Amino acid sequence: MILSSCAKDPPPSAPPPPPDVGVSTVQQETVPIYGNWVASLEGFVTANIQPQVSGYLIRQNYREGSFVHKGDVLFEIDPRPFQAALEQAEGQLAQAKGQLGQAQAQLGLSEINVKRDTPLAQAHAIAQSQLDNDIQGQRQNEALIKSGQAAIEAAKANVAAAELNLGFTKVRSLVDGIAGIASTQFGNLVSQSSVLTTVSQVNPIKVYFSISEQEYLALADRIKTGSAGTDLLRSKKPVPLQLTLANGSVYPHSGRILFADRSVDAQTGTIRIVGAFPNPGNILRPGQFGRITALTSLQQNALLVPQRAVSELQGRHQIALLGAGNKINIRTVQVGERVGENWVILSGVNPGDRVVSLGTAKVRDGETVTPKLDKLNVVTPYPSQGEAK
Repeated sequence: MILSSCAKDPPPSAPPPPPDVGVSTVQQETVPIYGNWVASLEGFVTANIQPQVSGYLIRQNYREGSFVHKGDVLFEIDPRPFQAALEQAEGQLAQAKGQLGQAQAQLGLSEINVKRDTPLAQAHAIAQSQLDNDIQGQRQNEALIKSGQAAIEAAKANVAAAELNLGFTKVRSLVDGIAGIASTQFGNLVSQSSVLTTVSQVNPIKVYFSISEQEYLALADRIKTGSAGTDLLRSKKPVPLQLTLANGSVYPHSGRILFADRSVDAQTGTIRIVGAFPNPGNILRPGQFGRITALTSLQQNALLVPQRAVSELQGRHQIALLGAGNKINIRTVQVGERVGENWVILSGVNPGDRVVSLGTAKVRDGETVTPKLDKLNVVTPYPSQGEAK
């Protein structure tokens, strides 16, 4: 008992040191704001190849999936019925010409009769009825000539139609482009409603994507609908477009906005935008999907912090500010667009403020910390408006 009463109490343990945190400084920069949208690709011109006459296909003259030129013969229809129709029309034209010649000869004879009998009738050498018959015959022959001339014109029209139908037995491409798979084979009976194949002009190629009304207003002064005869791909204020393909690769050529649709969709609040990309080598094909990225605006004097400096709690965004004496001040902020690895802060911070960007999960409001420069999250400066592309 005497020994235990003389024992001393152990010294109290020292408090833990303040935790180390990575700190970044709020930067104020002019930053580009980009939009991203899902896009679908379509041919600049897409033509359904349909025959203009009915008949049996006897030949396919193109290789499916190959490039064809405007005017190339893709299919041939049996021309024999149309050749026979042409020869019949030509025969009817020759017959009409013969009938006209016969009527002209009869008119010449009736004119001679009228000229001969007129003085005789005036001298009462012949009956007046004979002169009247001559005049009536002349008028009938004149009418026959007009009828014959009309028959010739009709026969010529029939010949032209027969020649046109005979030419239509060779089904030609209407545009330069890629010809698709044939939807029917030679030997089949086709009609004017049959679609034999489709040819798409793919260089340049169109892209369609929908943007919100707010994004459209940001782009409105840069989207210009070209007038007739202008090159839409070389407008004075083009909006460059970047296309990311389905495999994640970025298409090497930039595109341009051609025009915006006439109206905003009242149900979705979006408007359809049409753009175009050069397509050398015809790598892009109609029906593909991708993502379009475009510069929508330049935000002046934007306040930037690293994205991982911002935490979300119950729908609110918070930042841990470093105050006097290295004490933590948890503050609610309003966030804007994400730009690269940074986040635009609309309110809640000031330029030059220090924020915790590394170790945010282990700090508490009012706690003292040991700050260290977070070298992994240095805010990257952005080009000025004159330098931005």
